[in-house]
Amino acid sequence: MTVVRYQPWTLIDSLQRQLDQAFSSETDDSAAADVAWIPQVDVYEEPGRYVVVADVPGVEPKDVRITADKGLLTIRGEKRARDAQQSNARQRLERRTGVFLRTFTLPEGADVDTITAKQAHGVLEVVIPKQPQLQPRNIEVRAA
Repeated sequence: MTVVRYQPWTLIDSLQRQLDQAFSSETDDSAAADVAWIPQVDVYEEPGRYVVVADVPGVEPKDVRITADKGLLTIRGEKRARDAQQSNARQRLERRTGVFLRTFTLPEGADVDTITAKQAHGVLEVVIPKQPQLQPRNIEVRAA
């Protein structure tokens, strides 16, 4: 008897991937076509910064490339497949490997020059500081 794993979200994942590729402003369509999986992300805003947190388990920090260009933040990387031991035993591989890509539009107040990123325990955190807002200057009116 063959065991088939029920995956109700497969269709939604496929649709999400297609939408990401359709709305991606990447000029290199071959890069978007090679995407094997899309990491789950949380994006939130704090008083002085924006934060993007991505789940990238099993991805080495050296295999992640983050770029900020033309108002877009792009997180690209690769999860390498583990070397399979040569044997006659059957294998079952469920964990995704390959290239991933996520692109986000940067908000207007983002300070692109000071973006930082760190990765620990399979979680990538990208911090995008906000530019200090110029406060309106009050001008005193004096009598002539």
